[in-house]
Amino acid sequence: MAGESSSFHLLEERIQRFIWSEGWEELRDAQEQAIPLILKGDCDVIISAATAAGKTEAAFLPALTHLLAAGGEGLIVYISPLKALINDQFGRLDRLCEQLEVPVWPWHGDVSASTKTRFLAKRHGVLLITPESLEALLCNRGSSVAAIFKHVTFFVVDELHAFIGSERGKQLQSLMHRIERALNRQVPRVGLSATLGDMKLAGGFLRPGGEPAQVNSESAGSELKVLVKGYEEPLVVQGEKDGNEEDDEPVTPGQIAADLFKVLRGSNNLVFPNSRRQVERYTHLLNKMCEQRKVPNEFWPHHGSLSKEIRTETEAALKQKELPATAICTNTLELGIDIGAVKSVGQIGPPPSVASLRQRLGRSGRRKGEPAILRGYSVEDALGPNANLREKLRLDTLQMAAMISLLVEKWFEPPRVQGLHLSTLVQQLLSSIAQTGGASAGQLYALLCGPGTPFTGLTKQEFIELLRHLGQKELVVQDSSGVLLHGRVGEKFVNHYSFYAAFASEEEFRVVAGGRTLGTLPVDQVLLPGQRILFAGKTWRVDEVDEQQKTIYVTRAKGGVPPAFSGGTGRTHTKVRQRMRDLLDASTELAFLDETAKKLVAEGRDAYVRLNLTTEFAIDQGRELILLTWLGDSANEAIACLLIRRGFVATASGPGVEVVKGDRSTENILDALEDAAVDDTPPLDILLADVKNLAREKWDWSLPEGLLRKAYASLYLDLDEGLAWVREATAARRD
Repeated sequence: MAGESSSFHLLEERIQRFIWSEGWEELRDAQEQAIPLILKGDCDVIISAATAAGKTEAAFLPALTHLLAAGGEGLIVYISPLKALINDQFGRLDRLCEQLEVPVWPWHGDVSASTKTRFLAKRHGVLLITPESLEALLCNRGSSVAAIFKHVTFFVVDELHAFIGSERGKQLQSLMHRIERALNRQVPRVGLSATLGDMKLAGGFLRPGGEPAQVNSESAGSELKVLVKGYEEPLVVQGEKDGNEEDDEPVTPGQIAADLFKVLRGSNNLVFPNSRRQVERYTHLLNKMCEQRKVPNEFWPHHGSLSKEIRTETEAALKQKELPATAICTNTLELGIDIGAVKSVGQIGPPPSVASLRQRLGRSGRRKGEPAILRGYSVEDALGPNANLREKLRLDTLQMAAMISLLVEKWFEPPRVQGLHLSTLVQQLLSSIAQTGGASAGQLYALLCGPGTPFTGLTKQEFIELLRHLGQKELVVQDSSGVLLHGRVGEKFVNHYSFYAAFASEEEFRVVAGGRTLGTLPVDQVLLPGQRILFAGKTWRVDEVDEQQKTIYVTRAKGGVPPAFSGGTGRTHTKVRQRMRDLLDASTELAFLDETAKKLVAEGRDAYVRLNLTTEFAIDQGRELILLTWLGDSANEAIACLLIRRGFVATASGPGVEVVKGDRSTENILDALEDAAVDDTPPLDILLADVKNLAREKWDWSLPEGLLRKAYASLYLDLDEGLAWVREATAARRD
């Protein structure tokens, strides 16, 4: 190895011996590239490489060499999104570091106080920590931050893509920045990820305003085998139910479970349905099949609502080599917890994103010579007289096909770095006050919102407005010398363990009809009275949205077809929607579809031609007008807001916008679009004046209205793309 490798000989001698003893035949491409960059310890580095391409070692081998060359007293801070990943890395690093006499310190909620005390006494080696534990450290040991991190030589951020575009991501940026401010120096940051759609954007996230060195390992990877099986849920003609009767169980989950049972038994696999409820459904069906056939159970559930014991049991079943095991899971097993190689990945329904699909598929085909296998399952309802546009166009099957075709082309969504996440700014303000014991408005603005900081999108005037509002909410108070301290309410929050998480646990709205709770619904789009939603297989009209009580009051919608689109599993990118349209416009067969899936695509294409959708964008559905934009959710939501501003009930829905006609005509709606095309772009205070449920993040409730709208727009609206479509569509109509 030493003769062929330009990087191997740069590593510390004991690390070289460890590599020999492990039987490595060669360094991976990512490691060859990263070692000379990280070794110097004078720049930020971002490493993008496939799952199992040796990214962790690409960071740690040179970082440890650097640390040892400086006398071994340095500190590498490894930050992970998951406690389970920390436990994994501890197992991987501890053997190597023991030979180097470098201590490794795991630090999260399940780690004993004695381990943490020993680290605080020594303060060198490798610290493995979550953002929440790092937050707690800064809040509770504020006066010691500079001493604790005095010898820090690197921040290593694992699964970087999992942080980008989220509240936790902003929190992490802020925590690293605050430590650097306490030390009065920059600490080199190393970001690791398997899924980065745009290295430049990701680099700007790793250090706002920075340009890290890039390692992009495009190793050939394994062969990819894909099969998508189509299923059709039979049409059930029923009389009107009184609402108390249980819905009939659908037929297709049983059929899909039977196929999974047949093809997965005897090997390790991951299966991703698109919700926790579906995880439970498929696990139950598969467990029942094992029981009926009197064979050992091989199917295990894994999602965030399950207890730690059940999740650990599933992970252990996947790791042990004696018996085969398949996990039915949500994205909890999408990240790099070491569960060993899996033979195949099952995806039921379209995945949340192409990037997510790539991450999931990275679990399969890890062994040399083995292909990565993707088994897709797509379900469509049989077409009846009341079929909606989504059903007619077979959009779920089209979306899965579009995402797979983009995956094959190695395209995936660019990181969403534009979000202001002002909710997290509120948390970081309160945390910084806890760390320092109090600070002036000027000091806090310079720390969090000045040039090169995580919250640069806020002006001084807006910051003052925010502080005044936080004062009214009793989150902060100002003493006579101008120092900001925690207010009565702020102190309560900061002293509770839940404060350290920048995100709220997933909250769902209760759906209530006639005083009876029907269930709960996650809400990730604008809701308005008059709008129709699909819930528990029925169509409901929204009467009222109570944001304080997180409740949607509904009544049954009589007559008419169901809503055209009922939302997806994630926020869909414009590129995916446009690929769906391209597939509808084409006539070529997709080789990775089975006969039923091909038939579904053919039906979608027939409807596309029959409805004249090659040229028409406004589809009259009687009570509603559908504007088919084929844009992503952020642009569609912007178009919906432009129409809401003009008095319409409009909803971003699937590949378009659904507008309730009420007493207006199609012409009235299209005229309103024409007005929007020529008018000046409205300020957010006007555009979002009538829009409810803008508060989506943990501390959004504490923001003044204007800043809440600004924060919401930065995350959920693409006004430029939406307006560009409106102008193009109305110009074509005039022609």
